[in-house]
Amino acid sequence: MIYKLHNDFSEIDPQEWNNLLTNSVSDNPFLRHEYQHAWWEHRGGGEWTDAKLILISAREDEKLIGIAPLFLADYDGRSALLLVGSIEISDYLDVIVRMDDHARFLSGLLDFLASTLTDNWQAVDWYNIPDSSTTLTALRDEAAKRGWTHREEMYRSTPRIALNGDFEEYLSRVEKKQRHEIRRKMRRADESGRGVRWHISGMADVESEIDSFLSLMEQDPGKAGFLREPMRIQMRAVIRAAHENGWLWLAFLEADGQRIAANLNFDYNGKLWGYNAGVNRAYMDLSPGWVLLGQVLQWACENGRAEFDFMRGDEEYKYRFGAVNKYVMRVVLTRK
Repeated sequence: MIYKLHNDFSEIDPQEWNNLLTNSVSDNPFLRHEYQHAWWEHRGGGEWTDAKLILISAREDEKLIGIAPLFLADYDGRSALLLVGSIEISDYLDVIVRMDDHARFLSGLLDFLASTLTDNWQAVDWYNIPDSSTTLTALRDEAAKRGWTHREEMYRSTPRIALNGDFEEYLSRVEKKQRHEIRRKMRRADESGRGVRWHISGMADVESEIDSFLSLMEQDPGKAGFLREPMRIQMRAVIRAAHENGWLWLAFLEADGQRIAANLNFDYNGKLWGYNAGVNRAYMDLSPGWVLLGQVLQWACENGRAEFDFMRGDEEYKYRFGAVNKYVMRVVLTRK
C-alpha cells in the first residue's frame, strides 16, 4: 500500500473520494469530500486559527484504498493530529476505508505518520468516532503493539429514533404522556386558525433560504452567541455544499403568513440527520419546534427513512420524542 501526503483537497478526485465513502466503515455526511473541503476552507468557523493540513491517501495498484483527513495543531498542551472536522460542528468523524482493508490501512497509516511525517507530533487525538466503528478496536490494538499510551472516553451522546415507515407505530413506542403531548400540540396548531403549515424548501433562492434559517436559529440566545461571523460563513458553506450535492433537507413552519420555525437536516444514506433548528420565540404558544419536528418525523416515516438521528447532544426534548442513546468517542494515542 502506497501512502501519499496531499497539500490540498483538490489532489483527490471528489467522486473517487465519495465512492470510497459509500463502502467505508463509517459513511456519513461529515466525511463527504464537499463537507470536508468546506470545513477546512473555513477551519470550522474559526475554531482552528493555526492548523496544517495532513491529508493522506493510500493506494494499491493505483486503486484508492483509504483516506485519512487529518490536520496538525497545538491542542491540549501538545502537538496533535486531529481529524478534519474536529471538534464542534462535525458530529461524526472517522477514517475512510472499506472494512476489509481497515486494519492494515490503519496500521500502515500509523507507520507512515511515525516514520515519514517530518512534523513533530506527540499524539493522535480523534474526536467524534461512532461507538460502533472498528476504528476504536484497531487503535487500541495498534497502541498495545507499539507501546503507545491509549485512552478512550465517551465524548457525547447521539440520540436517535428508529423508524419503520409507520408514523402511528413510531408514536406507539413513545412514552404515553409524551405521545399525547406530541399529538395535542400538532392538533392545536392545525386548529389554531392561524394558517399553520409546513413545507420543505425547494431552495430556489439559496442565499435567501439560508438567511431565513439563520435568522430563526439565532433567536436562541445560546445559538446567537455561537453564530459569530466566521461561524456564519462556515454554516453557509456547509449548507450550500449539502444543497449542491443533493443531501440538504430544510423545512419551515409558517403561521400568520410568516416563518416561525426551521429544521435543517441532512437527507443521506436512507435517514435524516438532524443538524440544527430554530424558532421564532414570539410564537411559542404554538409550540413551533415540537410541531415542525412532529411533521418532519411523519414525513420521514412516510418516505421510507429508516432513522432520525438527532446527532450530538442530550437535550431533554430528544428523549421526549423517544430517542435512544448511541455515542461518539474520543480516542487519544500518545507515542513514547
